[in-house]
Amino acid sequence: MRSIKTVHVISAHAEGEVGDVIVGGVKPPPGDTIWEQSRFIARDETLRNFVLNEPRGGVFRHVNLLVPPKHPDADAAFIIMEPEDTPPMSGSNSICVSTVLLDGGIVPMQEPETHMLLEAPGGLVKVRAECRNGKAERIFVQNLPSFAAKLDVELEVEGLGTLKVDTAYGGDSFVIVDAEAMGFSLKPEEAHEIARLGVRITNAANKALGFDHPENPDWRHFSFCLFAGKVERTAEGLRAGAAVAIQPGKVDRSPTGTALSARMAVLHARGEMKEGETLTAVSLIGSTFTGRILGTTKVGDRPAILPEISGRGWITGIHQHMLDPSDPWPEGYRLTDTWGAR
Repeated sequence: MRSIKTVHVISAHAEGEVGDVIVGGVKPPPGDTIWEQSRFIARDETLRNFVLNEPRGGVFRHVNLLVPPKHPDADAAFIIMEPEDTPPMSGSNSICVSTVLLDGGIVPMQEPETHMLLEAPGGLVKVRAECRNGKAERIFVQNLPSFAAKLDVELEVEGLGTLKVDTAYGGDSFVIVDAEAMGFSLKPEEAHEIARLGVRITNAANKALGFDHPENPDWRHFSFCLFAGKVERTAEGLRAGAAVAIQPGKVDRSPTGTALSARMAVLHARGEMKEGETLTAVSLIGSTFTGRILGTTKVGDRPAILPEISGRGWITGIHQHMLDPSDPWPEGYRLTDTWGAR
């Protein structure tokens, strides 16, 4: 075999959502901070295209690049590459990265618990992993401070009429709609329609509402639409269905950790969830993330919560992505049958 590029990857998923981790073969990008490095990855697109485009990738895949941390206390750092974005943070990807670091032996595992400090593009996140028999069985991530932005605002969406939506940040930016009001019961067979409508709602929100992060002027758009299920109170805490539409048109297989954080921020802002309470989000495939409000803080002048999310991750394989010098598609390709119109 011949190759002019070899990228070493440990593949993983967190509660169903793919989050591969590049562990070798890629030089750290330029930048004085992890955020600046992630902006280079986003602008340059060479690595993103190589690992996310077909034939190596696909619309279903997220890929994380391990890089040396910039913060002296961090154990590792990672840059998240999603199909259309290079975001500040991701819950499922942070769980995949933590699982690969521990199960892959990159960070020494301590049983029954291992504690790590990871550096995401959006900031530091604390990780606590429950470990047994050489496996990180459950990952707890103290996510970035999360806040509600706009509550109960009207959004006109062509073909759907006027919707009442919330907007929030949970490590990434969301427009949130009531799934039941939209006619969805959050079942697997609804995935295609949720993905299709979610992209339209997200695009409409970006045009009509806009998003701004008080401390990160680079992040000025909505990434996702969360179809939020009805919240039920159980003996174990709050519980609700969740389906997140991801650009360019797919549904997150996991319950989406940043969406869970954003929804907890909205519920807290409405007085419907208190500090110390938990919310378990259930995905279309029945997998779950559990969130807890650890405390409150501020992001700029906005009230915010300190969320913790938890879920499970599994390694699915080890891959070496290669590039033959005669390959006519060195950065891969996309077609609108799965990637949507660009």
